Amino acid sequence: MTAPTHTCASAPATAQAAASARYLEPTEPNIRELVYGFYDRVRADPLLAPVFEAVLHGRWDDHLPKMCRFWGSLVLGDKRYRGNVQQAHQPLEGIEPRHFSRWLHLFLDTVCERYEPAAALRFMEPALRIAQSLQLSRFGWDYEIPPEQRALLERVAPKQQRNDLEPHSHDERRGAVRREPFPGKIVGRSSSDDNDAA
Repeated sequence: MTAPTHTCASAPATAQAAASARYLEPTEPNIRELVYGFYDRVRADPLLAPVFEAVLHGRWDDHLPKMCRFWGSLVLGDKRYRGNVQQAHQPLEGIEPRHFSRWLHLFLDTVCERYEPAAALRFMEPALRIAQSLQLSRFGWDYEIPPEQRALLERVAPKQQRNDLEPHSHDERRGAVRREPFPGKIVGRSSSDDNDAA
């Protein structure tokens, strides 16, 4: 898989005609459109569909409103989402780095098609932060983020910010200093009925 080149400065070819209709600001209604549009893509994707369907078969109608609340919490500061992102993803079997890369690629494409660059960035930063945190938690602190994901980070996050946040030595990667690619905690508190895959 080649490294995606997301910047939102130029819309993907399929969205160029609708570029003038891209949202300037996230709102609850357009976040709902984003979430439902994105998961339509996930359900049609040959790599991701089997993973999500195995967990969410027959439960999509419950899951999608939760994802709307999740993104509303991250992007709008809405406090209605209650869940534990790490806990929800730990039991998923067969998840590999390529699944995270594909999820990010689809998500950032969907965001870029729907939002102007400044608004899109409000989704991209937490998406990358959470994906990297989940991978470090799942695969261990020695895990190296795949090149295609580092390329996404290069496009989205300021280099100076990354230099301040990324571990620089093997000892730091082994756990002496555990740093996330972006500041701030992952949203959510543990709640048994809200633990679903993102």
